[in-house]
Amino acid sequence: MNVDEWMARGPDETVVWTGRPRIQTILPAVVVGVVVLAGAIAAAVVSDVLLVGVVGIVGVAVPLWSYARVTNTRFAVTNRALYRKTGVLSQSVQRVSLARVQNSTFTQGITGSIFGYGTISAEAAGGGRIQFEDIDDPRAVREIIDRRLGDEGIPGSVEQWSAVLDEIRSLRTALE
Repeated sequence: MNVDEWMARGPDETVVWTGRPRIQTILPAVVVGVVVLAGAIAAAVVSDVLLVGVVGIVGVAVPLWSYARVTNTRFAVTNRALYRKTGVLSQSVQRVSLARVQNSTFTQGITGSIFGYGTISAEAAGGGRIQFEDIDDPRAVREIIDRRLGDEGIPGSVEQWSAVLDEIRSLRTALE
């Protein structure tokens, strides 16, 4: 799905990075699904009750739902905001303006450190947080976010701030 289909970007807002959770994050659900399916089939054979085998449907549904959840999650960083889209049956889009971001962190578990994935969290002023879970190369994405945080800059030029500093120094000297 193209980011323009779910983002409400302004005309001067450009996409800097897009991503999604790693597909490998569904592996635990696949393992659980296989165990449930095998257990349901074994129980149906041993008990000779076919209805017990119907529980095996859960063994198929769990990894399918996990796959749908991962493939329907998207993350984006623009020059103005951070976006997170989730939802399988319905859609939810979270937006946090870069002007409100106060802190960004990334975490990696042991497998994330080995295989190069992790989670980025950004805390917003006034409460709230946005997370990009299980993304590839979280350090690089955090650097992209941190560079964007500096884009707003301090108003005025170096010369203007030097003039302000000179004026403050002269006022201080006059008061002393």
